[in-house]
Amino acid sequence: MLKGEYSHNIDAKGRLIIPAKMRDDLGKDFVITKGHEDCLYVYPEDEWEEFEAKLNKLPITTNDVAREMMYHFVASATDGDIDNQGRTLIPQSLRGFAKLSKEVVFIGMGKRAEIWDKALWEEKNAAADKNFVQNAKQLEAEGFSF
Repeated sequence: MLKGEYSHNIDAKGRLIIPAKMRDDLGKDFVITKGHEDCLYVYPEDEWEEFEAKLNKLPITTNDVAREMMYHFVASATDGDIDNQGRTLIPQSLRGFAKLSKEVVFIGMGKRAEIWDKALWEEKNAAADKNFVQNAKQLEAEGFSF
């Protein structure tokens, strides 16, 4: 399971260190793609195949939402690999989408990881912290227990 929060820098060539604790969970083959809210998703190969299979089951018609989801996730996806220094290359198109600057945060989200620009992550995380009590009460009302 991918978990935790790790700060790293992207070098001038667009390479990012994959946190050592996440390398085993990601495996040798993984996929990097656009996510929601200006971040990137990083899926272990088996999780990516499961996610892509769900997308492929959606009925695709002209100007359909499912088609746009395929554009967003599948068309932007790239295979990740780890070099001898534990880095992977983040293509410029994905770095631009996620507004990644030099400082980034790599976070585990269970079945996938996310890559955020550090400043954007700090804003997002502060908002999540601010809303925690309200969100927890809503989930408890729906039967979730902590």
